[in-house]
Amino acid sequence: MSSWLDYTINGLIVGNVYALVAVGLALIFGVSRLINFAQGSIYLVGAYIGWVAVVQLHTPLPLTIVVVAVAAAIVGLIIERFGLRPLQNSVRIAPLLATIGISFVLDQLVMLTFSPNPRALPSQLPDVRFQVGGGTIGPLDLLIAGVGLTSALLLFVFLRYSKLGWAVRATAQDRDAAMQMGVDVNRVNQAVFGIAAALGGVSGMLVGMYYNQIDTAMSLQATLKGVVAEVVGGAGNVPGAVIGSLLLGLVESYGVAVFGTSYRNLFAFLLLVVVLVLRPNGLFASARQAPPEPLTGTFIAPSRPVRIPRWALLAAAGIFAILPLFPVSFYVLQTLINAWLLGMLALSLTLVAGTIGQVSLGHAALLAIGAYTSALLSLTLNVPVGLAIIGGGLMSAALGTALISPSFRLRGHYVSIATLAIGEIVSLVILNWESVTRGPIGISGIPPLSLFGYELISPTSIYWFSFIVMVVLALLQGRLLGSHLGRSFRAIRDDDVAARAYGLSLNRYKSLAFIFGGFAAGVSGGIAAHLYSYINHETFNTQQSILALTVVILGGLGNVVGAIVGAVALVGLPEVFRIAAEYRILIYGIVLLLLVRFRPQGLLGTI
Repeated sequence: MSSWLDYTINGLIVGNVYALVAVGLALIFGVSRLINFAQGSIYLVGAYIGWVAVVQLHTPLPLTIVVVAVAAAIVGLIIERFGLRPLQNSVRIAPLLATIGISFVLDQLVMLTFSPNPRALPSQLPDVRFQVGGGTIGPLDLLIAGVGLTSALLLFVFLRYSKLGWAVRATAQDRDAAMQMGVDVNRVNQAVFGIAAALGGVSGMLVGMYYNQIDTAMSLQATLKGVVAEVVGGAGNVPGAVIGSLLLGLVESYGVAVFGTSYRNLFAFLLLVVVLVLRPNGLFASARQAPPEPLTGTFIAPSRPVRIPRWALLAAAGIFAILPLFPVSFYVLQTLINAWLLGMLALSLTLVAGTIGQVSLGHAALLAIGAYTSALLSLTLNVPVGLAIIGGGLMSAALGTALISPSFRLRGHYVSIATLAIGEIVSLVILNWESVTRGPIGISGIPPLSLFGYELISPTSIYWFSFIVMVVLALLQGRLLGSHLGRSFRAIRDDDVAARAYGLSLNRYKSLAFIFGGFAAGVSGGIAAHLYSYINHETFNTQQSILALTVVILGGLGNVVGAIVGAVALVGLPEVFRIAAEYRILIYGIVLLLLVRFRPQGLLGTI
């Protein structure tokens, strides 16, 4: 019984930390209708500022909290002023993508400044435990609870009794009406981002002290947990975010008690998916709250796509086809092989996100399904590699569509959140299903690529194989988009209400798009598995999903040729300039920000 009390206390303490992140997300969503994916990066910044204050400057704990809150708030104000305010008249999905780019930039700047090595963050509090009933509680637990309760009380007083707080509530209820009544919504946005950033920064510092460790990879999980807590409680609902955070903390803690630590995150994302499917507005949303508006069609920038003559496409394909016949280094061929694999994933995502309007942030899960299926078929059942790769594509198409189908009824940002959660669930299932996937050990000794009994070992043969597969997939997708199915996909993307009124079955066409896209992504994952010869649950992560989205936006949403051009540009340019690996993610984030701001239609335009 005492152990369960300890798990309860732990769940409530962790829930308090989640609440600091989730409340900030709820405030921002309330006034801007924006899921701020950079909140976890501010959490990371706060953790490292706390480390500098405690370890390098030896500041007392109260002063450390103030320094972290003020510094994080300044970062939040900079993000709002220079990263998001220029996009306030843009299409509604542009700020969402901008926050993803900002998170890439902040994470990499922290890593380059402090190195990726974990660091200890002492709590400066006595290491003692007090007996409470059958459980125990320590000074740091009390501090976290106190910070959470104090923050909630101050926020309540601010929103209820201050003029700026009234302006925040008015903007959250009706932004246009608030502007007509003279409310300075830019000032409101600044205040909200400053408060949210301060809460996020303090949260990161407290988590570092709680676990006595910080590292540069902690931002993504913080963002995901904050989003889960906010959506569970109700997006934009501050009290709901607090309750959702406490509920999430308890679910995780009890899950760890029953199943083990590796299942902690799995329960969080399962809770999110269940809430999204059964009550998308959140557990504590008002019954009269209007459903979110769709994001389909809201990133289709007004532009005329660049028309490339057929002879130019044939010439380019011919040049790349005969490239290995010339004295080209292995390094160049390997770089282009990576570009072709990424191009297959981009073809999948540009169909799903660009043509039918389902912005997916978990597309790497389709790679993982295809890779594991192909690897297991060839290793355990001795299926020829070529057939195993096709099997991986089919499994990715079928299983991926089945997993994502519950999100077809969702609208707005919830589609992106659901796909992100499902991607994380797939990764966690791979981690924990040891009897099939071999768990954290991964699968090694995967047979090399082969075709009709001939092993493709040389760089030239692998290059031609991956290039031909990508070209075939591109031709099939181009044919699909030129048919009545492609026209139906674009109709749903542009206006799903009108498409439904004309008799189009939205779920059916979304399923068809994910089936084709899932097959292309699964084939790419299968080829990668046989090329790498080893895969595990971290091989295909969320970072790859965001990279694929950047490629798609770079080339032009819905543009088949643009997806391939974007893949070559984004993979090839850092290699040409021999940029170190740690700078590439920084470049990807900057590219995404510049595209969203100055060229949302992409290099070749949106189709």
